[in-house]
Amino acid sequence: MHPSNEIKGIKDDALAGKRIVLGITGSIAAVETVKLARELIRRGAEVYPVLSPAATKIVHPDSLGFATGKRPITELTGAVEHVALCGDVEGHADLLLIAPSTANTISKIACGIDDTPVTTFATTALGTGIPLMIVPAMHATMYDNPAVMRNVERLKKMGVDFVGPRFEEKKAKIAGIYEIVSAVVRRIGKKDLRDTRVLVIGGATSEPVDDMRVISNRSSGRTGIELAVEAYERGADVKLLLGKGSERPPEWIKTDYFTDVESLISMLDEPDYDMILVPAAISDYTPERKEGKIPSGMEELVIRLRPTPKVIEHIRKNYEGILVAFKAESVESTEELIKRAERRAKESSADIIVANRLSDVTHDSTKAFIINGSSVRGFEGSKKELAGAIMDEAVSLL
Repeated sequence: MHPSNEIKGIKDDALAGKRIVLGITGSIAAVETVKLARELIRRGAEVYPVLSPAATKIVHPDSLGFATGKRPITELTGAVEHVALCGDVEGHADLLLIAPSTANTISKIACGIDDTPVTTFATTALGTGIPLMIVPAMHATMYDNPAVMRNVERLKKMGVDFVGPRFEEKKAKIAGIYEIVSAVVRRIGKKDLRDTRVLVIGGATSEPVDDMRVISNRSSGRTGIELAVEAYERGADVKLLLGKGSERPPEWIKTDYFTDVESLISMLDEPDYDMILVPAAISDYTPERKEGKIPSGMEELVIRLRPTPKVIEHIRKNYEGILVAFKAESVESTEELIKRAERRAKESSADIIVANRLSDVTHDSTKAFIINGSSVRGFEGSKKELAGAIMDEAVSLL
């Protein structure tokens, strides 16, 4: 067994059964393609590397052969590799991913020129209708060339997807591997949330005591971020509202930030979404705020708290779509946890409620119960896997 098979699908099966041709051109960013290929495989894909002559001067074909378990294609032979993988034949690839792509390759593809294995694969894929995704990487002045920009726009009108670039240090750098892989999953994965608008509310509220101090809840924001990424990868138009937390969302997820319950509610007056998920740790109480900063050195400080408005109920007043709520408790009894969650679901009119014990949550893993009507599904695994399981339940209600 080739070593690449040992990592196949170890993250998830989002790309299981998918064949991806990875076209590599002569950008220095080609050094990232071994990692990129391995990450695609970790999500279940089979990856077939194709290198231009210039790419072989930057990354050795043997490196891609090791990474993918497939013989790298560096020249076309009588086996007509471009037709076998990107032609109108049975068993063709599901996607041609050109990463990195130089300005030269972009312009050649736009003009129908194919003088390298990579551009010939692109000509064939476009003729067949196989999805083509391009990840540019070059100096910023090259990307900003009006001719290159026109060719980028021309390809977009032809249905070609672009990922990135990132502009740093006067470079149009290759997009991050995580972003590229998520874009691939979005393009050829389940797509069961395509044309669906999804809002995720994550992180914790921070209720001000004075101008300096706040009362907050423990939350990394990780579950909310994973849910937003999951929805994005399934094709949804996603927005993430994020409060306090240690985790930062990916740049390609549209994100707005809230602080306290009041600021969050102000963002929810007319929710125009098909699905709203609320894993946020929202404060049940807020202090009577003191003006300025309370002086230090006091022998005793009394802080009076009053209840905050219930965010889930506020959402439901103006919203008829799918609503997923969360309930965290410190009870030991599973029966009592589920009972409290079901009662909360009824009070808030949530369609699905996810319940867990605080003691069962770590930075990356959790145990939970996903309650959908009379169905109670137990879950144990990573927060990424939990996001997938929750979204499966929510999709079943669409």
